Amino acid sequence: MNFRSDRIDAVDLDITPLIDVVFLLLIFFMVSTTFDHNSEINITLPSASKEITEAKPDSVNIGLDAQGNVYINDEALLNAQLETIKMALSDALVGLNEPPIIIRADFNATHQSVVRVMDAARQLGLMKITFATQALEDE
Repeated sequence: MNFRSDRIDAVDLDITPLIDVVFLLLIFFMVSTTFDHNSEINITLPSASKEITEAKPDSVNIGLDAQGNVYINDEALLNAQLETIKMALSDALVGLNEPPIIIRADFNATHQSVVRVMDAARQLGLMKITFATQALEDE
């Protein structure tokens, strides 16, 4: 008598519940994830060199002093509010086709005043923003 069978039963593994769990986890993480949008201003920080370049005549120069005063093409603005800066920038842009904006900020000027000027330029569609730097003297 031969009690052993020659037939091998195939193992059947149902992965449907595993796929359901994976999809539920995926949905849970997609719903519970928060997307943080920090800033709308993308800048590349400039590096200063000893090379001296002259400002182009078709550029707009913006000066910021330590007290928060704003100067556009060497003319002082009444205040440093965003709307005032936008109006003065739009007046300075008359006749110019996408000029570069050169920001000359004082060493002690606040970041807020620089960001306010950059925001006004961005709202007017100006994307070419340059920072004027001064080369450090060797000690």
